[in-house]
Amino acid sequence: MILVVFLIAYLVRRRLDGLNAVSSEALWRRWFRKGSVVKAGRESGIMAGLVLVALPALLAALCVYILSLYGWRIAAYPLEILVLVLMMGMPGWRQSVEVYGSAWHKGDMQAAWHHIQERLPVAERGAAVSPEVMHLSLSRALMLAVFQRFFLIAFWYVVGGIGLAIFVRGLVALAEQWPQAAARPRYLKACEWISWIPVRLLSITFGIAGDLSGWLGEARAAILGITNKTSEVLMSSANGSLTGYALDPARFSRVHPDEWASFGRRSLNAVRDLLNRSMLVWICVLALLVIAGVV
Repeated sequence: MILVVFLIAYLVRRRLDGLNAVSSEALWRRWFRKGSVVKAGRESGIMAGLVLVALPALLAALCVYILSLYGWRIAAYPLEILVLVLMMGMPGWRQSVEVYGSAWHKGDMQAAWHHIQERLPVAERGAAVSPEVMHLSLSRALMLAVFQRFFLIAFWYVVGGIGLAIFVRGLVALAEQWPQAAARPRYLKACEWISWIPVRLLSITFGIAGDLSGWLGEARAAILGITNKTSEVLMSSANGSLTGYALDPARFSRVHPDEWASFGRRSLNAVRDLLNRSMLVWICVLALLVIAGVV
């Protein structure tokens, strides 16, 4: 049933993303605000955030365990579908990417930046950056968001169940939304730890779903590098797996100067197609594992 549960949740989530509906970000923000307490000038530490994330994770795992103990495991599946739908998803991203592509096509880079600035990391929101740097920053943010909100959750759900999936998603939320900004780098480091294995599996999937020969030339160093960050592994692997210089705007502009106006949209479409094909590969592998009785 694990395959059926994830597949239903994934399809529902994709539909909701297309409608720009049902985001869990506001739920995490409210939950963190209630639990982050400041007393006498002392900010709540990193453990406070971990406790807030661990509580719903343990509660969900306990519910599943109790239902399984009494022979009602099937009753937990609707709960898992609901939780996965809430934990996954990127509502609003599709609309931002579409208007960005249209602005790029018109040559209005200022408008393009305006439409996607909130999607970029805070340190990369400079309005004076070149179109090439802006596009690579957006591509990196897009792949990281998809990885953290779909692939990362899928991996740990299969490995450890719904409780672990909630905990992992909570760590990502802590790194992005914890009220005390000084603690976010520590949560970000924890996200790097839990992403180490799944991002390298996704990198391998890029080679299967994309240009294998190009991937072999680009991604080997990224995968083997122990200290490489998640975004670095994703960008290097995707760059090797995509053809047509989809993640090399400088080279694309030199080779195809007459098609520069269409680069932004074509590049992001190529990235999204690669991610969609990679998810299909993961679903197929999960199906094989289920048939083999491994999960």
